[in-house]
Amino acid sequence: MAITIGSGPDAAPRKQTLSSNYVDFTSAATEGWAQQYLPDLMEKEAEVYGKRTIAGFLAQVGAEEASAADRVIWSEQGRLHLAYTAKYKDSNDTYEIENDIDGNAVGTGHGLRVGDMVIMSIANATAKGYVSAINEDADNAAEFTVLAYGAANMATALGSTTTTSELVRVLVVGSEFEKGTAARTAANAPKFKSFSNKHIIMKDFYEVSGSDASAIGWVEVAGEEGQNGYLWYLKAEGDTRARFSDYLEMTMLEAETAVAGAGAIGGTDGGALQDGTQGLFQAIETRGHQSTGITGVNAATDLAEFDAVLAVFDQNGAIEENMMFVDRSTSLAIDDMLASMNSYGAGGTSYGVFENDEDMALNLGFSGFRRGSYDFYKSDFKYLNDKGTRGALNDTVNNIRGVVVPAGVSSVYDEQLGSNLKRPFLHVRYRQSNTESRKLKSWITGSVGAQTSGKDVMEVHYLSERCLITQGANNFMLLN
Repeated sequence: MAITIGSGPDAAPRKQTLSSNYVDFTSAATEGWAQQYLPDLMEKEAEVYGKRTIAGFLAQVGAEEASAADRVIWSEQGRLHLAYTAKYKDSNDTYEIENDIDGNAVGTGHGLRVGDMVIMSIANATAKGYVSAINEDADNAAEFTVLAYGAANMATALGSTTTTSELVRVLVVGSEFEKGTAARTAANAPKFKSFSNKHIIMKDFYEVSGSDASAIGWVEVAGEEGQNGYLWYLKAEGDTRARFSDYLEMTMLEAETAVAGAGAIGGTDGGALQDGTQGLFQAIETRGHQSTGITGVNAATDLAEFDAVLAVFDQNGAIEENMMFVDRSTSLAIDDMLASMNSYGAGGTSYGVFENDEDMALNLGFSGFRRGSYDFYKSDFKYLNDKGTRGALNDTVNNIRGVVVPAGVSSVYDEQLGSNLKRPFLHVRYRQSNTESRKLKSWITGSVGAQTSGKDVMEVHYLSERCLITQGANNFMLLN
């Protein structure tokens, strides 16, 4: 009797081993009815390591979008307000700008202007002043002169700090001008920083002899709209496909871009240089934040360290909803930390990312809690626990214990499309044209089914060309 299915693979009108009519047991579209109607298949092999796949992390926190170019380029707007670090230059109330408040070099591109009212601060003192001059000398364009409101000079106002090594924080809070003065002539344009990532090609391969290919199983199905046909499956091929699906995800997490002079750049595969791509962990390490806290040693200490994480978020985008994917020990440490608090999460977690449905969150393996103005949805991350994956590195230095990912979308400027777009903070881009999608390709060669060669084998090829886009990495946190 034929099995009725809805969405899923496309049944072939006759028994043909095609990629389009393959039953993928790693897909949510088919695994339910496959386990129901093909129990003998599931019983052939005892999976002593449980459900071994780790795919699903990116599906829970992001999205997938097509891309036609080799490299994805986007721009993120910098901070709206102006804040810098500077050093004392000389007794003429002159200071030299070092970096912006995030530590990035600005040089001549700083936004200070004559007429700005500023707050200047060091470790033990704060003073307000007025920017009276910007040095236009090409060699000293990062210098400015500031006149103190509360003392004869800014050095005295700050406690006679006249050392050139001491960093002073400078924050623009407004401006002041005399009556009848001309309009400002210097404008501050929005500051943008461009980022890019490159697609990489991933491949895998499965081969079975023509004789063993006779073990292919066939399932007759009937579609909801009356179409009939056949689907096929091969358990060993399914394992290869499942492992490749995991590799797609693991690569997006772990991949690195090769630096100048790296050995990987010299390696070739058919003449193509291996220069890598930026995965999630590298993106956070280079553009985001890291914390070594929340270890479970002491619940009170863990709470203080967790609040320090919140302080970092406060200084950045302050995204209210965040997903936490952590290993088992960190998950238990967070549970103990929360248990030590009285009525933690009072007022309720919003569960906005789960359509305000707590049951949906729980069914997907998340538990929610609220701290300050932030909602967190915590889930154990199999990839960090399993000894066959990163769980094998648990005892190493700089081990990754978890990642905090902001939920929702951010606005960026897509330089290829030439427009502002809202996209998930974390999403995958895969190559696609009008005629071909390289999101996940599979095809069959050999003498079985497709009959493309004289080899008495069935060869199944897998390919994907993709990269990960981490937008607003300053809102991400890596626990290590």
